[in-house]
Amino acid sequence: MPHKIGFVVVSSSGHEDGFSARELMIHAPTVSGWRSPRFCRFPQEIVLQTAERCRMKKLQLLAHQYMIPSKVEFYVSERLPEPFAPPQAERFRRLGYVSLCDNEKTGCRARELKSVYVDAVGQFLKLIFHQNHANKYNIYNQVALVAINIIGDPADLGDESNIASREKLIDHYLGHSLEDPALEGSCSGKSDYISPLDDLAFDMYQDPEVAQIIRKLDERKREAARQERYDDAKKLRQALADLQKVGERLGRYEVEKRCAVEKEDYDLAKHKKRQMEQYRAWAFEQLHSLVDRELVGRPLDLPLQPLAPSGSACHRPPALPPPQGGTVTENRFADQFVPEKPPSHPLDVDQPLPPTHPPLKTQLESLPYDERPLPAVHKQPRAATVEPEKSDTDVSEAPRGAAVGEPEPLTEKALREAGSAVDVLGESLVAGAYSKSWSCREDALLTLHRQLMGTPASTPREDLKSVLRAAVFLLRRAIRDIVTPVFLASLKVLKMIVTQYIPKHKLSKLETAHCVERTIPVLLARTGDSSARLRIVASSFIQEMALCKEVKSLQLIPSYLVQPLKANASAHLAMSQMDLLARLLGDLGTDGTGFTVDNVMKFAVQALEHRVHEVRETAVRVILDMYRRHGAVVLAYLPPDDSATRKNVLYKSIFEGFAKIDGRPTAAEVRAQKKAATEEAERRKKEEIEVLQGQLAALKEMQAEVQEHEGEAVEAEAPDTLGRSAAPPGAPGVPESPGLEK
Repeated sequence: MPHKIGFVVVSSSGHEDGFSARELMIHAPTVSGWRSPRFCRFPQEIVLQTAERCRMKKLQLLAHQYMIPSKVEFYVSERLPEPFAPPQAERFRRLGYVSLCDNEKTGCRARELKSVYVDAVGQFLKLIFHQNHANKYNIYNQVALVAINIIGDPADLGDESNIASREKLIDHYLGHSLEDPALEGSCSGKSDYISPLDDLAFDMYQDPEVAQIIRKLDERKREAARQERYDDAKKLRQALADLQKVGERLGRYEVEKRCAVEKEDYDLAKHKKRQMEQYRAWAFEQLHSLVDRELVGRPLDLPLQPLAPSGSACHRPPALPPPQGGTVTENRFADQFVPEKPPSHPLDVDQPLPPTHPPLKTQLESLPYDERPLPAVHKQPRAATVEPEKSDTDVSEAPRGAAVGEPEPLTEKALREAGSAVDVLGESLVAGAYSKSWSCREDALLTLHRQLMGTPASTPREDLKSVLRAAVFLLRRAIRDIVTPVFLASLKVLKMIVTQYIPKHKLSKLETAHCVERTIPVLLARTGDSSARLRIVASSFIQEMALCKEVKSLQLIPSYLVQPLKANASAHLAMSQMDLLARLLGDLGTDGTGFTVDNVMKFAVQALEHRVHEVRETAVRVILDMYRRHGAVVLAYLPPDDSATRKNVLYKSIFEGFAKIDGRPTAAEVRAQKKAATEEAERRKKEEIEVLQGQLAALKEMQAEVQEHEGEAVEAEAPDTLGRSAAPPGAPGVPESPGLEK
C-alpha cells in the first residue's frame, strides 16, 4: 500500500537567508519552506533523495501565496550524475510538469495545494522551478515552496506485481471493475489505496504529537476491525474523530503563538503556551477514558523531526490547523494571508481551486512525450473535516473540564457577553448555544424550544419576560450561524415565540416588538446570503412574519424594508429587499400597514439608480403598482414627463405604464396612430388623383369627339354654301345647316 516516503534535500540552486531548502524536510504548522534568492536567475532547482529506492505514486506541492512559479517540472533518477560528467550522461528522466495558478482571483491571499499522480521508480527527485508569476507583492521576483510530499511504495517489483495480479484475479472473480462505483471509498485493502493520514493536508493541519497518536490509534482501529472486535473499533473511531479536532486546535494555538513571538508580544505568547499545555492536558485526560494510557502516553518533549530516511511508514511530519468550515481537496488553495508582510507561518483558510482543464487525449498524444503535463487529480472533499465554527466567540480560551463530544464550557468573553442569559436559562444551555460543534448548537436551540413550550401559565410575568429576552439574545446569534440546521432551528424557535409563547402567556405588544426589532434586521442580512436556499428561507420567513396578526399590527417590518439601499450592500441583499417590498406591498397595501406613498416612493425612486438591473426593474414595478393604487399622487416624486426625461429608458417605461393604466395611448401608440392617419390621407389623396386623372382622360376623349363632328359638319356645309350663294338669305324653303343647330 502506498505510504509517505521520507526524504532529505541533497542540493538546491540557492535560497534566501532563513528559507533553506532543508525546511522542506519538516511538515509543521509553522514551517516557512524554501524560498529562492532575490532577483535570481531561472530556472531554479531542488534535488531530493528518498529514504530508499521506491516507486513514486503521488507528489504533492504546497505553493506560496504570492511567490508562485509559473511551472514546475519533475525529473526522477536512480542515482545522481557524476560532478564532471558530460551533459549527455545526465541520468534524470523527465516526468512532466504542472502549471500553477497566478492566484489573482484570491488577491494573492491563498496557497495552492497541487496533487499529481505519477508512476516512476527511482531514489532522486529533481524539481525545476520556472519564472515566477508577476504580482505587486513579489517585488523581488522570487519563487517559493512551502512543503512537498512524496507517496509511494518500495521498489520491489516482484512482490508488487504479485499483489497486483492477485487483486486483479480477485476482482475478475467477483465481477468487479476498476470503475465500479460500488467500490468507491471501500478500497482500504487495495494495493493502491492511500491513507488520508499520509496526505499533506493532514500533516499541515495537525499538531505533531497528536498526529503521531492519531496514526497509532488508526493502526489499533484497523487491527480491531481485522479481529472482528467491532465495539473496540467503533470506540477508537470516535476517539480518532475527537482527537483530530484536538490536534487541529493545538495547531492553531501554535500558529497564534508564533505570530505573537514575531510581533514581540511575549505576554500573548506566554498565554498561548500556557493555554496549549492546559488544553493538551485536558484532552489527553479525556482521551484516557476511551483508550488505554499506554498508547497515548504524553511525550511532551517530542521534537519536530525531519523526514529522514528512516523507512518507517509511521513516521509522519506534523501539520497546520484546519480552516473554519472548509474542506480539503486534491487541487486547491489553502492558508489565507495578509500579503503586505510576507509571513513565515500559515493561517487557516481553505478555498477550492477551480479545476484546471487538461487537453483532450488526442491533443496529448500529439505532443512530444517530454512536453505532456502531469495529470492533476481532483478528489472529493475529505469527510473528516472540522465542523463549521463561528468567529465571534473567543477560541483562545481553553475548555475547562468538558467531556469529549459535549459542549465546552463558556469562555470568559462569552460569560461576559451572555451573563444575563446564563442567569435565566442556565450555563449548560448557553454553553451549548456557544459551542464549536454545530450539533450542540442545534440541540441547545431545540432544548430552548421545548422549555419555552413547556413553560407553565402560572409563571410570574417578570420571569416570562426575562426568559423571552434571554431567548431572543441567543436567537440573534443563531440566526447568524453559517450552518443550515442551526439557522433553521433558530427560525423554528422564533416563530414559536411570536405565535405561541407570547399569545399563550398574554404578554404585551412591547415584547412582540422587542422580538421583531432584535431579529428582523439580522434576518434581513441573511437574505443576502451566498446560498440561494438560505436566501429563499429567510425571505419567506420574513414575509410570513409580516403577515402574522401579532406582528402585522405593529407595522415594524415594512419600516425596515423601506430603508434606503446601501451602496456597498451585496446584490443578493438588494434584490431580496426589493422583492420582499414588492410582495408585501401587494399583500398588505398602504392603509395602516407601515407602507405609505411617501416612504415607498422615495425608496423606489432611489432604487432606480441601483447598479443591479433586477433591482431597477422591481422598482419600476413598485412605482407602477403605487400609481395603480394612488393615481397622480405619485407623479410628485418623479421628474416631469418631457423629452429629456424620456431619454432614460426606465422613466420612459414608467410613463408609458402610467398611460396604459389610465387607458391613454402611449407615445408609441400615438406615433403609430399618426403614422396610420398619414398613410390613410396619402392613400385617399392618391385615389382622388386617380379619379381626377380618369375624369380628365374622359374629357379629353369627349373633346376629341366634338372636334371630329365639327370637322364633318364643315365638310358638309361647303357644297351647300355654294348653292345658296345666289338665293337670298331669307328665302323660304331653304333649311339651316345641321351643324349650326347642334
